[in-house]
Amino acid sequence: MASESNVNSLPRHIAIIMDGNGRWARSRMLPRPVGHREGVKSVKRVVEACINKGIRALTLFAFSSENWRRPTDEVSLIMGLFVHTLKKEVNSLDRNGVRLRFIGDREAFSEDLRVLIEESEAQTRANTRLDLVIAANYGGQWDITRAFKTLAGRIQSGELHAEDVTSDVIADEMSISDLPLPDLFIRTGGEQRISNFLLWQLAYTELYFTDVLWPVFDERYLDEALLWYANRQRRFGRTSDQVEQLKGA
Repeated sequence: MASESNVNSLPRHIAIIMDGNGRWARSRMLPRPVGHREGVKSVKRVVEACINKGIRALTLFAFSSENWRRPTDEVSLIMGLFVHTLKKEVNSLDRNGVRLRFIGDREAFSEDLRVLIEESEAQTRANTRLDLVIAANYGGQWDITRAFKTLAGRIQSGELHAEDVTSDVIADEMSISDLPLPDLFIRTGGEQRISNFLLWQLAYTELYFTDVLWPVFDERYLDEALLWYANRQRRFGRTSDQVEQLKGA
């Protein structure tokens, strides 16, 4: 676990790209679907750990807008896993005070999946222990484009003047704008890129990359990321001396 001395340095919001399911399966001579099913177990472990540690929000990149390019059978399996996992886990999430939310373009999903998403969100809406955000058919460029279309409509209607558009106004139109911005980004699987994930929201996020494949990721590896985060100095444009002065104020 993160040391007691670093408890106040825990991130409020963690964002994770869960990478490596397929490679985990391949390294064990198993079909890719087995890797995805094992990845769901890691999701449960990390959600439980975040609840126990008092993390405010956890956003997981479950399916990108680019993932539709994968083989049809694999996409169908992932969609089936969404349905199965939601049906199986929503009551447990609800009992544990988790508010479940989905971001991304839902239009490409089946009607059954869309209904299940809406029902799961409604069932857990009043919970406050952890915001669990699932990014599905999501892309950061899609998110920004959607926000700008909304703002363009407000300008066209006269509700908003172009000169009044600021970064704060734009931020208010982005997905999960009511949550703290991610403090810590984690990507498993060894790749070192953010792959069109939360492009606006990650502007000042600490980026942590690990070679650990997602099906292996558990509280031990989460603690390693949290310890790394606790030792980062977040300056937000200030100098190190200024940050230290603010701490002592």
